[in-house]
Parts: sequence; C-alpha cells; structure tokens
Amino acid sequence: MKNMINDIIQMLDQDIGFEDLTTKALIPPDLEIKARIISKDDGIAAGVGLVSTLLKEFSLTVEVEKEDGEDLKAGDTVMKLKGNACSILTLERTVLNILMRMSGIATLTSMMVNEARKVNSKVIVAGTRKTTPGLQFMEKDAIRLGGGDTHRYRLDDCVLIKDNHLALVGDVKVAVEKAKEYVSFTKKIEVEVENLDDAIIAANSGVDIIMLDNMDFNDIKLVITTLEAEGCRDKVLIEVSGGINLNNIAEYAKTRVDIISSGYITHSARALDMSLEIA
Repeated sequence: MKNMINDIIQMLDQDIGFEDLTTKALIPPDLEIKARIISKDDGIAAGVGLVSTLLKEFSLTVEVEKEDGEDLKAGDTVMKLKGNACSILTLERTVLNILMRMSGIATLTSMMVNEARKVNSKVIVAGTRKTTPGLQFMEKDAIRLGGGDTHRYRLDDCVLIKDNHLALVGDVKVAVEKAKEYVSFTKKIEVEVENLDDAIIAANSGVDIIMLDNMDFNDIKLVITTLEAEGCRDKVLIEVSGGINLNNIAEYAKTRVDIISSGYITHSARALDMSLEIA
C-alpha cells in the first residue's frame, strides 16, 4: 500500500505541475467543505481503500460508504469527504481516475467470473500482464476485488516459458530442464504450448502449469482427454489464453480447464463513471 501511495503522489505531482492555477485563483486557502464521491454506473467498487489512505495523507476526513468489492448502483455514494477545499479540488481528478479505472476492471472481472462459473464452478479466471505501465499493482488488485486471480504481478513471480523463448531455445523439454536447473524449488514453472505434442512433452517434463495458447475448443478438449489417457492430467494445471472475452468465456470454461487467463479484463475494461459533488 505504501508503495502505491508514493506512486500516486508522483502522479499528482505530474498532474499539478507548479500549482493548481484555477483553485489558487478562486478558492480561499482556509475554506473547509464537505463533498461526496458518487457512482453514476452499476458495478463493483475498487480502489476505495487506496484512495481513502491517500486522502488521509492530505489531512482530509473520509467516511467510506462502499467498501472494496461491494456492489454499486448508479447514484450510490462511495465515500464522503470533509476538509480543505483546495486539497479536495486538487486531488479530485486523480482520485476519480483511480476509482473509475479500478472499479471498471473489478466490474468486468466479476462479469467474466460469473459467466465462466455458470458452466464450471471451479474454474479460475485470471488476469495477465497486459496492464497499464505504472498501474499494474492497482489493476491487479482490482482483478482480485472482482473475484479473479491476479496471475503474475511481475516477471520474478514464476517461470513462464512462452513462444519466443521456445523459438530461441528450440525445444520444450530442453527449456523446462534449463528452467529447473536455474530457479528455486519455490517457483512454479509454466510453459505455453500451441499443439498436442508439445503439451504431452511439457506434462512429461514435470512442469506445474501448461498454457494452451490460442487453441480452439476441440483442440483443448483433445489435449485434456489425451493427458487423462496417459495418466498425467492430474499432475498439471491446464490454463487457456488468447482472445478470451465476455462473449466466449463460457465455451472455454466448458472444456474443463483449470484456469482461464485473459488480457481483456484489463485492456478492454470500461471505466465506471463517477463524480465528486460539493455538498
């Protein structure tokens, strides 16, 4: 949380520049006011705890009406503020942008999870690293608040051998062996494959997770049934990724995979509309 607050303060510095010209010109420096942040859309609240901590750093009093992860209806008050008018007006846009962005991601994540679990109650819906540079921790937290899995935050979270790694190494088995030689036993190893043969090699090489990338439904089902027949299905987690969105996630969930990862929940999430109103 502390690191994220520091990041937001840097964003504020970039937004303000030398000074908030409009507020300085119009508003008395000692004016105290009340305000509230309201949602103009239905959705899931996210970023409330983060924003509350930030506002308190500027000596503002915050009364939270909707906690992180709670349902929002259009017209709901997310939080009430009290304190220096200049501080509230200067912080307004940055605070709203964070709440709107995070709540939008949480809302879309929740919709994706609900769609997938209508047909597969155990499937995990995860994000990807297709996040906004500098905002990845906030966006990942929003995924979690929407009921999704964060997947990797950073490159040091686990080994993920992708197609470009394989293009340079040349072989799934060799890539997995190199990874096992280098990394600690505490780190999981995942390999991305695009065909049945490589999936079988990966499973027999002792990886923890196999990612089936950009495969159609029939190919995914074939991989799973083949691994079951060879007695190695229970030894690995099966993840699917590539082009997955709200319209097709249920079909992927029906294939009996363990994890569905999608960049859609971050790169295509619509911000939830919110506004700040002076009381």
